[in-house]
Amino acid sequence: MDTKAFKRSLQKSENYHRKGFGHDAEVAGVLNNEYQSDLIQTIRNNNYVLQKGEVTIRLAEAFGFCWGVERAVAMAYETRQHFPTEKIWITNEIIHNPSVNQHLRYMNVGFIEVIDDKKDFSVVNTGDVVILPAFGASVQEMQLLNDRGCTIVDTTCPWVSKVWNSVEKHKKRDYTSIIHGKYNHEETIATSSFADKYLIVLNMAQAQYVSNYMLNGGDRAEFLSKFHNAYSEGFDPDKDLERIGIANQTTMLKSETEQIGKLFEQTLLKKYGPVEFNNHFMSFNTICDATQERQDAMLNLVEEDLSLMVVIGGFNSSNTTHLQEIAIERGFDSYHIDSVDRIIDANAIEHKPLAQDIQIQENWLPEGAITVGVTSGASTPDKVVADVIKKIFDLKTS
Repeated sequence: MDTKAFKRSLQKSENYHRKGFGHDAEVAGVLNNEYQSDLIQTIRNNNYVLQKGEVTIRLAEAFGFCWGVERAVAMAYETRQHFPTEKIWITNEIIHNPSVNQHLRYMNVGFIEVIDDKKDFSVVNTGDVVILPAFGASVQEMQLLNDRGCTIVDTTCPWVSKVWNSVEKHKKRDYTSIIHGKYNHEETIATSSFADKYLIVLNMAQAQYVSNYMLNGGDRAEFLSKFHNAYSEGFDPDKDLERIGIANQTTMLKSETEQIGKLFEQTLLKKYGPVEFNNHFMSFNTICDATQERQDAMLNLVEEDLSLMVVIGGFNSSNTTHLQEIAIERGFDSYHIDSVDRIIDANAIEHKPLAQDIQIQENWLPEGAITVGVTSGASTPDKVVADVIKKIFDLKTS
């Protein structure tokens, strides 16, 4: 499929919308009421610190809603205003935040169900309005919706689109795209749909395995088994790793994406030498600014003398999980929660440890004077962060 030609054709359609519908003022007021917080603004104005009784809150200097997320949510709200009576669907969560998605359900926006690991588009009819979320949708989904005669509202973050453009360049030169990401994450699924040949690597350890295979060969069957579900149809590691381009899921750890890119650069330089190197390797900077800013702010925050960390965001939010990783790597007791409702009381909190199921931690809030580091993922509204901070203050002063 010529994905580039399809996208150009789709964007010219009168049923395709990439911008808002002119309801900016009304929507801005609603979003401000539902998602903004005076408390958070007070903390920002006080150099990201607030002390009350025995509790000092230190807020990361970059956290919460990024521009791409704010844009996607605003477009979803505008869509409901512009199409007040039409049936509206979202191909997935608009962003990875439960409160935001619940608000859209209250607005009678439907979410495409996943049945047996596949989205059930049978509920979508001609003339329905379908919103593509901030992390995008696959080319195949777009084609299906276009063929069905739906009105498509595309809220895909421009940073994600930038990655797609890089993958298109790989394809044009017959390069295999190596994508740093999670193979079952919606953004990576969408990105890989623009590729011809691709391989998805989760982390540095997997990248090193691939690098070693490129230099020394190995067990082909073992390779394919190891990366099951993470490569394109017909992928052959003995042929398709000779020329590669680097891409990434925009919410992955910036430092690891850079390390992976450098590893493959050195691998191909070693294998083909400096004269032939440029015929075998392509790399573009597609690390999202917002993701980078939040990770950098977290790295600064964990240099402080903190009693514990609270990381707020959807449990399926990749960028939130990576903020939690930073705290854990620095040895902090850190609790990833998705809403204030997870804080049961001063003695118990329901949270999600890294790569584990949700569990309850007792005695999570220390006695005496404490300093709590707080941050949130790019899909988390300020109001959700404020509710958590207020709860911690209440528990320590009651």
